[in-house]
Formats: sequence, structure tokens, C-alpha cells
Amino acid sequence: MGDLSFDEFLKVDIRVGTVVRAEPYPEARKPAIKLWVDFGDEIGTRKSSAQITRHYDPDGLVGKQVMAVVNFPPRQIGKFMSEILVLGLPDADGEIVLIGPDGAVPNGGRMH
Repeated sequence: MGDLSFDEFLKVDIRVGTVVRAEPYPEARKPAIKLWVDFGDEIGTRKSSAQITRHYDPDGLVGKQVMAVVNFPPRQIGKFMSEILVLGLPDADGEIVLIGPDGAVPNGGRMH
């Protein structure tokens, strides 16, 4: 990967939101969970499909704050339209662990 300028970095809009709804997505090619994430009044609730079934179940995700890129164009994932990219890191086995704040912060806050 090449270097990224600061101006290019500023174009990526990464915000914090709270999962308000989560459902299994059994129709996905790889096991996934459908998420609805509330980013506050400015952005509202957006949805995403995430391959995070190894570490998470839908019920345990509701109320969790996560980080996501909110300014990518929507992407069709099977029959589900994903509007954001929820961010995570791979564990030792390559399974995704979600990224979020250590403590509660207001929804919609932009990453600095």
C-alpha cells in the first residue's frame, strides 16, 4: 500500500454508533449477522451485513457501540443492502472482532 495523504484520510468518515437491532443472516454465502446501527440525529440508523458469527450472536450485539465507515456507497449483499462498513480486526484465527470505544460516547461522533 502507498502512503495516504492527510486530506485523503479526512475523506473517510468513521463514526461511532450503537447497534439497535441484529438478526441472523442465514441466506448469506458465509455466516453473517444483519446489523442496524444508530449514528444519532445527523446520520440516523444505517444497516450492514457483517461476518462476525464466531464471536457474536445477534442478541448480544444490541446496545454495543461500534465503529463504522458511513460514507461508502451502499452495497448489495445477497438480498440485503449494506449501507455502512462496520470495522473490526482479525483474531489469531482470522475471525473478526469488532472495534468500538472503551466507554460510552455519543452516537455519531467522528473518529479523530
